[in-house]
Amino acid sequence: MSMFYHIDKARKLVMTSASGVVSRDDVNDHFQKLQNDPDFQPQFSELGDFTHLTRIDLTAEDIRDFARTDIFSSRSRRAVVVGDDTAAVLAEMFALLRQVAGERGIRVFRKLEDGIAWIIPGVMAE
Repeated sequence: MSMFYHIDKARKLVMTSASGVVSRDDVNDHFQKLQNDPDFQPQFSELGDFTHLTRIDLTAEDIRDFARTDIFSSRSRRAVVVGDDTAAVLAEMFALLRQVAGERGIRVFRKLEDGIAWIIPGVMAE
């Protein structure tokens, strides 16, 4: 699987994208690289584009583990953009588990434009 990120320090935004097959190891490696990046700050927002995944090799237990060890602040705004029902269910599960932990800023979208508009209000009007 290919999982990439870019940090826009001016906008305090992490842009993550993934394509192909995603596994637990891929996600753990991504979080580890991001956490070790000197430009990363936990309070940054995140825009995740997962619309190009072809298969998701994650279990409900994996999602619970990711939610328990999240590296972003509970005050961060995060948009998860998905391309199919399976990804939507897993993303909603993650968002719900983070909400139980006190995080209120994760939203799941089907269109990238909607995710961008939520993360960076007013940018789509420009």
